Amino acid sequence: MAKVFTIPVVPKVGRKQRERTSDPRYVDGQRLLVEAMKYLAKSDPVSNRNAIELLSEHVRTRFRMSDSPLG
Repeated sequence: MAKVFTIPVVPKVGRKQRERTSDPRYVDGQRLLVEAMKYLAKSDPVSNRNAIELLSEHVRTRFRMSDSPLG
């Protein structure tokens, strides 16, 4: 059986978390995808369902919840 070596690391208690700032490019990209979904839903919702689902999945997984295209 092999031996496991651990190297203890002291956590930095006083370290500040990096504050997230809103990047307008993310919000603009999110807004563009939402507009594309609206267009596809208006033109032909039945045949464009797969495309709308793909865009919706991208919006839900690629953007932070704090970013909003409605702001």
